[in-house]
Amino acid sequence: MSVTSSDSAAYSGALEGSNAKRGLWSSRLAFILAATGSAVGLGNIWKFPYVTGENGGGAFVLVYLLCIAVVGIPIMMAEVMIGRRGGCSPVKSLSLIAERDRLNSAWKLVGAVGILAGFLILSFYSVIGGWAISYVGTTASGQLAGQSAEAVGAIFSGLLSDPTTLLAWHTLFMALVMVVVARGVRSGLERAVSILMPALFVLLLIVVGYAMTTGHFGQAAAFLFQPDFSKLTTSGILVALGHAFFTLSLGMAVMMAYGSYLPKNISIAKTSMAVSVIDTGVALLAGLAIFPIVFANGLEPGAGPGLIFQTLPLAFGQMPMGSLFGTLFFVLLIFAAWTSGISLLEPIVEWLEERKGMNRTVSTLGAGIVCWALGIASILSLNLWSDFAPLGFVPMLEGKTIFDLLDFFTANIMLPLGGLLVALFAGWVMSRQAMERELSLSPAMFNLWLITVRFVTPVAVAVVFIYNLM
Repeated sequence: MSVTSSDSAAYSGALEGSNAKRGLWSSRLAFILAATGSAVGLGNIWKFPYVTGENGGGAFVLVYLLCIAVVGIPIMMAEVMIGRRGGCSPVKSLSLIAERDRLNSAWKLVGAVGILAGFLILSFYSVIGGWAISYVGTTASGQLAGQSAEAVGAIFSGLLSDPTTLLAWHTLFMALVMVVVARGVRSGLERAVSILMPALFVLLLIVVGYAMTTGHFGQAAAFLFQPDFSKLTTSGILVALGHAFFTLSLGMAVMMAYGSYLPKNISIAKTSMAVSVIDTGVALLAGLAIFPIVFANGLEPGAGPGLIFQTLPLAFGQMPMGSLFGTLFFVLLIFAAWTSGISLLEPIVEWLEERKGMNRTVSTLGAGIVCWALGIASILSLNLWSDFAPLGFVPMLEGKTIFDLLDFFTANIMLPLGGLLVALFAGWVMSRQAMERELSLSPAMFNLWLITVRFVTPVAVAVVFIYNLM
């Protein structure tokens, strides 16, 4: 069904009106810092180094960079575009766009899936953020100095087995997130990231500088940047593809929410590329910070998820000034987790403000408390409920605790599904004219983006989705 020019003008006015009463980022830099703060999290500093170690180093990094280009950036542009086009929460933005283009209103469920995924992720992400807070005190007090691998492992095991301590740190982390989100776009999100992100970069560079003194920096650089394709497996390629997707906070409605605050005169393409480049740079710097320390102590780079909370603490405990630089490292980890936590809570708070008419403080408290309460189940699954596998009767979910299930369903099902639906909506459903106006690309660049988001990105995400389920 065609839409008249008067309809188009009225709808454009409605969109602008929906944005006029809301806060906007003060500048392109503010948006880049906020979006980068969302993207730069535990995935960069915790997960990227160990998955790189597990998958052979340089060849994996090269594939990862390629996946950022062909999967990450196109979907990020699509999410930011949808958010800015609608000027509202992810659900309402998709609903407005669907109404304008005479589309099925069910497309708004794409936003709902993303919001739910981010909310569920935050519930257990906050628990891990609490681990980082705990380790600041553990490292600063010198408890790790001279300890054996068994003793360091026992410290981590002792933390996980104590639900009261875990609850205290989880509560503190959620409180830090809620305080920022409750203050709104300019006073809360923008002000926080303008302090936390520069501080994060400085801390990361300090730790990299320390790593350069270990005598194994060259070995670490070679491990990261000299590809040895004999070490790259099919599984490694799919892990790189999946991590490239998840590290940019895609599929969880964050970039739609942040895009809804983006002024019309700021280039979506340039900001998306800037965020992707900075996010990737932080991941590589994290590798240069961690691997020299690992190699200097004769440890295993593919140590898995325990790399940050067991392998590195062992290394810091054996090195000169290890307590100081270990403390700085975990402060860095807190900042990365904090900025990501803020972005995970924002979409549902934005939705509650619109849908329920709550003010910012009440919506933040409501969403934050429910998320905090859900996190208690993850805490208990690490100790008192460690033998409880709610879906253990399903073969592929056998033995998975509540913590494991939340991680599995969000990372392997909800995020890929959300990203796939965003790519399909932008590539095949949304008005081409509207996309051209929002993206403001040259005809050649727009067509390249459109071909990628129509054909390359959906196939890549679908492959990851199916692989993860298998």
